[in-house]
Amino acid sequence: MKNYFFLFLFLSFLACKKDYDNPRINQLSRIDNKAETYSIIPKPVQLDKYKGRFLVNDSTQIYAYDSLQNEAKLAKEYLGGLPKITAIPENPEALKYGIILKINDSLQHEDAYHLSIQTNNIKIEGKSAEAVFYGIQSLRQLVPLKKNRAKKAEIVNKELALTTNKFSEAEILIPAVEISDYPRFSYRGMHLDVARHMFPVSFIKRYIDMIALHKMNTFHWHLTDDQGWRIEIKKYPKLTEVGAKRKETIVGKNFDPYKGDEKEYGGFYTQEQIKEIVAYAKTKHVTIIPEIELPGHSRAALAAYPELGNRTGPYTVATKWGVFEQIYAPKEATFTFLENVLSEVAELFPGKYIHIGGDEVPKKEWKESKQAQQFMKEHNLKDANALQSYFVQRIEKFLNGRGKQIIGWDEILEGGIAPNATIMSWRGTKGGIEAAKQKHDVIMTPNQVLYFDHYQGNPNTEPLAIGGHTSVFDVYNYNPIPESLNQEESNYILGAQANVWTEYIDSPEKVEYMVLPRMSALAEVVWTPKNKKDWFNFLKRLPSLEARFDNLSLNYSKNLPTDIDLKKAEELQKNPKS
Repeated sequence: MKNYFFLFLFLSFLACKKDYDNPRINQLSRIDNKAETYSIIPKPVQLDKYKGRFLVNDSTQIYAYDSLQNEAKLAKEYLGGLPKITAIPENPEALKYGIILKINDSLQHEDAYHLSIQTNNIKIEGKSAEAVFYGIQSLRQLVPLKKNRAKKAEIVNKELALTTNKFSEAEILIPAVEISDYPRFSYRGMHLDVARHMFPVSFIKRYIDMIALHKMNTFHWHLTDDQGWRIEIKKYPKLTEVGAKRKETIVGKNFDPYKGDEKEYGGFYTQEQIKEIVAYAKTKHVTIIPEIELPGHSRAALAAYPELGNRTGPYTVATKWGVFEQIYAPKEATFTFLENVLSEVAELFPGKYIHIGGDEVPKKEWKESKQAQQFMKEHNLKDANALQSYFVQRIEKFLNGRGKQIIGWDEILEGGIAPNATIMSWRGTKGGIEAAKQKHDVIMTPNQVLYFDHYQGNPNTEPLAIGGHTSVFDVYNYNPIPESLNQEESNYILGAQANVWTEYIDSPEKVEYMVLPRMSALAEVVWTPKNKKDWFNFLKRLPSLEARFDNLSLNYSKNLPTDIDLKKAEELQKNPKS
């Protein structure tokens, strides 16, 4: 009986090995890959080129442990659906051939992966499933696009002087390489405002795909603002019955005199849709952070529940952009409302954080409200800034009790920061520096370089935008760690995020245009070690990624770097500290 068992193992090994005994495949080890660009964005920490190529066809096996079945399915998808996903064989010899996905706890860095492509196999090892996924994203960028496979096969056939058994365009040839890689920052984020303009579920998933392609890991979803409430809250149906609709939208920048389009605008995401999106994001290792604005940017909520205001109504959902004086009143009914809302939000989003806004809060109403002044007196609050601090700290305490941490815009520093809050520094870097010095975690998102609603080219030829100018070079040249922080303080900088405010972005196509390829530049900022970054090398690699954008039908900006950008880059090469 024992002999039969060993015979079975031997035959299993031969079955796995037979394709690789084929001289046609063994010839691939002769191929010189000097001409290959290995155009991966973000740039890996370490990449070593080798001779040879790995052949993927419908006989290729993907071996993945149970915890990596999701990653195996994605690898199969990115490889044109050709490989077969197979259980880990009992015979370890079989793992010398095919594509192997594996967890390796011994890797030193968090989210580190190792990708090895040889003639006989591809191995992707990661410290976690997320890290293996990042290795698969690097593999994905090495896979020739379908339209290029015939040319790749022709080049290989010519180099090997094959007259029979030629490689075909139905097969995928991937160049040999060894990559060891890990991210510079733990937080690598993209934001999207759906309050000013809303986008369908299908596009939210597509946006998550864009984030994942760039090895970014966080989607900050701005769900409420003056111009619309976009999340279903079952306890408060008027939030979507009333707060999700505005009677019209301002046309262009016609503020004075005001001109509206006379078309009702509205919509929201049901809780079932949100669950669907959260589950989808999980498969791409993207965490979603919901933002529920308070105590300002709250006109949509006040239109639905005017009793929560400072008696300055009637309240309507805003039809134009800007900062409005109407804000939540500091009273128990307001806190009860917000706690009930956030309880439902916390149930929908399993991540660590909930963003509570806290930005652009005019204090005029609180200063003039007898009720607000009485509330301040009762709670020993010296001024309106102290009241805002109380407001935020009370919400933080509530959310901490439910296992959540808060993120707020840098205005929540005013009046005293909440004990456990993470700061999102948007008004430049000052708020981030101040928070880090106070030993609070920080996410850098300065509007000067990471607001992707700004123009990226000549305003005379670009689509209408809110203003400003942020080029791909501006993004690429950004360093999230301010020079004024020492090493200990720098450890509080979790990473960086780009924000996409949608006052003048009303379609999925325009979101893509405003984001790409600036997202690609940011991806390298937050992933690649600072000393490995190279603007001119990035420009050489970018066309390969843009070809993938074309393949995915993504609408991206084709603005070329200006002479000013190139001159700045040349100066930085000569003097990196300038």
